[in-house]
Amino acid sequence: MSDRKGPTPTWYQASAPQRTAAPPLYGRRQVDVCILGGGFTGLSCALSLAEAGLRVAVIEAEQIGAGASGRNGGQLIFGYSCEQHKLVDLLGKADARRVFQWSLEGVQLVHQRCADYAIDCHWRPGHAHVPIRPRQVDELKRWQDSLHHDYDYPLEWWSAERLQSVLASRRYRGALFDPRSGHLHPLRLLQGMTEAAIKLGVEVYECSRVTRVERAPRLRFHTIAGEIEAEFGVLAGNALVRGIAAELDARIMPVASYIAVSEPLGEGPARRLIGNDMAVADINWAVDYFRLTHDHRLFFGGRASYSTLPPPSLRGTMQARVRKVFPQLQDLRFDHVWGGLIDISLNRAPHWGRLQPNLYFAQGFSGHGLNTANLAGKVIAEAIRGQADRLDVFERIRHLPFPGGRLLRTPLLVAAMSWYKLRDALW
Repeated sequence: MSDRKGPTPTWYQASAPQRTAAPPLYGRRQVDVCILGGGFTGLSCALSLAEAGLRVAVIEAEQIGAGASGRNGGQLIFGYSCEQHKLVDLLGKADARRVFQWSLEGVQLVHQRCADYAIDCHWRPGHAHVPIRPRQVDELKRWQDSLHHDYDYPLEWWSAERLQSVLASRRYRGALFDPRSGHLHPLRLLQGMTEAAIKLGVEVYECSRVTRVERAPRLRFHTIAGEIEAEFGVLAGNALVRGIAAELDARIMPVASYIAVSEPLGEGPARRLIGNDMAVADINWAVDYFRLTHDHRLFFGGRASYSTLPPPSLRGTMQARVRKVFPQLQDLRFDHVWGGLIDISLNRAPHWGRLQPNLYFAQGFSGHGLNTANLAGKVIAEAIRGQADRLDVFERIRHLPFPGGRLLRTPLLVAAMSWYKLRDALW
């Protein structure tokens, strides 16, 4: 998540090591592959290509971590933002199963990179999807059955009583628990990947916004002060890139999401809230999610805004949402509150592919990017090296533009999302 008016300081920035910024791009450079965007997609792609010996440059408009990759909820979870049955409709059962297995590879890829490059990103295992309404209990149990029988991915169903033995909240009717998913510090992960890429010879340029890309047999990425020529290019800017590729702009929408991190609670009080240190997310359309941090704070996210306009009192809104989950935290104070933009596709499925044979893109992570963005970078790197089988599958997912054109698509989306929020509130 990132704010187009300038990133709001985050707890991640306050709790991550300070790093020396990479220089801006000046003058002309030539590489094998030029990547627009220094988030998880871009850096994962850069690492995969550099490990194979290619010359790679990454151009970041702001600082590494200013976008969604350095500001998100930090939950590393299997799957994609869209439901698996939608992928069956789009791809058929066989390829939907393959795509699901690749999502698990995305989780493992993060762990492998942390091991290979000694990245400490405060990984904590355990994630619970929790229902509020009776219909959501049925929905989660059907999902559990499908994941077990159709995808060989068993999850644990917890009763409300078992959940309450580790979670100090009576809001939920049970939990679908996954011990293999969990949470981490995304900015520390991103910084570690950046350092690893630079050590492998990747040229990283910060504060270098790309103004245009010349599409030709040899691509040219232009900034105000420089230019990079490359045989291959990757567009990985997601919600913050506009005007570089109009055919991509129409197929994603920016949505604002918000996070609040409390004052330090102390280890004992924090553990009394979430005894097993898992991450938790409800399954409302406008999801709330929460966890503890390594320094014993409550981390709470949610309150999506499809108009991208923040609520009049964001801090008060987040405090009210926390009190619905933890009524005992009436006097909780937040040290950090921030918001930013995520990119969503119309069907919430990942949108990855090619604009021409040597120009690749990945977008549409729809708020589920920690595993999928890392996977996207690897899949695109494979395609650049001549192994495009996996990218070909993702490219078969049909993506329509948002209805309403430039002027009406945001009001139409706001109206549609209001219905889903009303349904969650009443049924």
